[in-house]
Amino acid sequence: MTLFEALESEVRSYSRCWPVVFDRAAGSRLHAQDGTPYLDFFAGAGALNYGHNNPVLKAALLDYLARDGVTHALDMFTVARADFLEALADVLLGPRQLDYKVVFPGPGGANAVEAALKLARKVTGRHTVVGFTNSFHGMTLGALAVSGNASKRAAAGLPLTHATVLPYDGYPGGGDAPALLERLLTDPGSGHDLPAAAIVETVQGEGGLHAASGTWLRALAEVCRRLDILLVVDDVQMGCGRTGAFFSFEDAGITPDIVCLSKSIGGYGLPMALTLIRPDLDVWLPGQHNGTFRGVSPSFVTGAQALRTYWTDGVLEKSVRALSERLRTALTGLAAEFPEAGAEVRGRGMAAGLRFGAAAGGGAGGPSTAQLVCAAAFERGLLVETSGAADDVVKLLPPLTLHEADLDEGLAILTAAVTTVLTATGERKRARP
Repeated sequence: MTLFEALESEVRSYSRCWPVVFDRAAGSRLHAQDGTPYLDFFAGAGALNYGHNNPVLKAALLDYLARDGVTHALDMFTVARADFLEALADVLLGPRQLDYKVVFPGPGGANAVEAALKLARKVTGRHTVVGFTNSFHGMTLGALAVSGNASKRAAAGLPLTHATVLPYDGYPGGGDAPALLERLLTDPGSGHDLPAAAIVETVQGEGGLHAASGTWLRALAEVCRRLDILLVVDDVQMGCGRTGAFFSFEDAGITPDIVCLSKSIGGYGLPMALTLIRPDLDVWLPGQHNGTFRGVSPSFVTGAQALRTYWTDGVLEKSVRALSERLRTALTGLAAEFPEAGAEVRGRGMAAGLRFGAAAGGGAGGPSTAQLVCAAAFERGLLVETSGAADDVVKLLPPLTLHEADLDEGLAILTAAVTTVLTATGERKRARP
């Protein structure tokens, strides 16, 4: 630990919550240097939907490296690039009748978002982008401008402009944001100019696991269509099967103009991001959006293998939906055990969690109940993080490929952690009937 503290910046965060040195990982488990196992319900913040060192993906990667396959090629044509694009078209886009061109914007989710915002402004000639309360789209300046988290925005160090924030679905006192958006933009006295785009997460991963309803998303999509506003769905964390279907917007029956993907699109936890765009929006000139690592060939290999292994037969989607029901049922029962804590089940699919009311907090200036629960879970061998601007949600992102036994084990640890924390903070467990 002394080495890390001496040489690394204070900006590090996850290592503060989990102060051990990890060494090995397989499936849904990480192992510390001393051999201590940890059940991983964090999954690389959604970058490890298929688990650690997935054997099928690892075999494809090792075969590619063993034959001296090209590892770095910017946007030059390679066999690996062609194979990934073919898998993307055959497995994802074709069966869903989604007509998108593919932009490789760089290695991370913020790169995908920046490309989307930049393109929307270029296409429309407008400057403003609509974002939503409690949203989070990345730590670069453009992404922060359309994000709602105050603490993350504060790190920008300069004014974040050309963005308008509206209430997300269910925001207290927010009313009907799609209707409000249309009203503001069609009223000549509102003072609002027509925006280039609206960017939205169907489930706010970092913003407290708020999940928008299908009705709300369809209304937003319809307003954007009527007013010629580009609809951007940020599927960086909630895509790649996290909510059941591959794209989180599928269940709502909408088709965004632009889709941002990253995290698990590379399959193996290797860096890759995509910005999917309607063909008529492809107005880039050569090199107008580029980067040295906009095509990481090992990610193409494992990404293509993941698509062909898990998204051709519906088996994984069916499993995720079944595990999601099991997870939500367990969390609902756990919340009911502590009515005084004001616990509320949040999320959708395999992105779920518990929000704890202010009354159950850890005290003025101290850690929140959710932070205390996460710490207690870590002590018992479970990795979970907090979510929400106030760190008031315990967030569960297990690998999609985990076994039922692992899910049950994790939930048992979570139950023990919640019980310990709420008992210590004065919450009384409701007697079972």
